[in-house]
Amino acid sequence: MILEMKVPSPGESITEVEIAEWLVEDGDYVEKDQAIAEVDSDKATLELPAEASGTITLKAEEGDAVAVGQVVCLIDTSAEKPEGTQPAKKVEKTETTEQTSQSSTPSNNTYATGTPSPAANKILAEKGMEASQVSGTGRDGRITKEDAIKAVPSMGQEINVEGRGVTRSKLSMLRRKVAERLVSAKNETAMLTTFNEVDMSPIFALRKEYKETFKEKHGVGLGFMSFFTLAVVRALKEFPAVNSMIDGKEMVSYDFCDISIAVSGPKGLMVPVIRNAENLTFKGVESEVKRLAIRARDGQITVDEMTGGTFTISNGGVFGSMLSTPIINPPQSGILGMHNIVERPVAVNGKVEIRPIMYVALSYDHRIIDGKESVGFLVAVKEALENPIELLMDNDIKKALEL
Repeated sequence: MILEMKVPSPGESITEVEIAEWLVEDGDYVEKDQAIAEVDSDKATLELPAEASGTITLKAEEGDAVAVGQVVCLIDTSAEKPEGTQPAKKVEKTETTEQTSQSSTPSNNTYATGTPSPAANKILAEKGMEASQVSGTGRDGRITKEDAIKAVPSMGQEINVEGRGVTRSKLSMLRRKVAERLVSAKNETAMLTTFNEVDMSPIFALRKEYKETFKEKHGVGLGFMSFFTLAVVRALKEFPAVNSMIDGKEMVSYDFCDISIAVSGPKGLMVPVIRNAENLTFKGVESEVKRLAIRARDGQITVDEMTGGTFTISNGGVFGSMLSTPIINPPQSGILGMHNIVERPVAVNGKVEIRPIMYVALSYDHRIIDGKESVGFLVAVKEALENPIELLMDNDIKKALEL
């Protein structure tokens, strides 16, 4: 029996995916539930498991955009498994400049090679580009309208790569979508950033005293994310405009806090969501952060787990960033950037002391968040972090930490 494997829907509103990589070769024997491909949607990279055991025939190439419901491979379920067969692993491919040139250069150069069609010529003129800057994919190397549309003007002089290695790799659909969203956020929002600094001494003292007991009791560490998440929740309640979004001519505000947290995964930055963070304790936040981070690391994160956040926290400090201006994660209106903690001299009661200081940044959409609200929000976060026992623990540390 021949089984047709179709692309499943990875989530609501997603109509197509891209075959990022086949994990098997044409003609391989595959086991039921074996991962046979990685597919990219505009929100996540997911594995495609085999629906049955048998011999596989691939019906799509790597890099192909395929519609949800389209047949991408056939599995002959009547085939018997060869003895001693092990699932094959693909060898990664690298493409050098010389290989790229060989694959893209037409085999026969004619008068048409490098000549743009009238429509392509018009588009290139509008972009201020010369035909020599574009590789034609049409017949005999002619530059088509599509070639001209896809052509990107150089941001400077071309780099002479002759005799030097260059690797070209196609951006995944996820990475391309992230790029589009970042550009969109910069172009379509009135984004501003305000900064402050936080004395982390009180949190350092709490973690030093209770982190071991907390970990023994709950199986997770007492990290910085729980303090920051709960401080953000408190500030969002005080300044609800920061927990809002623009929908056409309306501002939509939420009475719940779904906090997106930026985590690094094998396919790049991912932003899973901690749902209803306003109902979580220190233990609840740390457990959820750990769960989502593991799922992102193992490539098991789902589209649903990365959509619907109302505010984002990004921690560039884990990579050593001292200060940055984080970009809003649309359609959200605010994002808090955490940074590294450095011992700095500060004035305390008229005396200079060395304290662990973190710079924090709030990027916000000025269309719906005024300067007073943005600064007030960040000050509220700072106050909670510098006085966590009173403002985040209600003066009962053991109860707050569930010890």
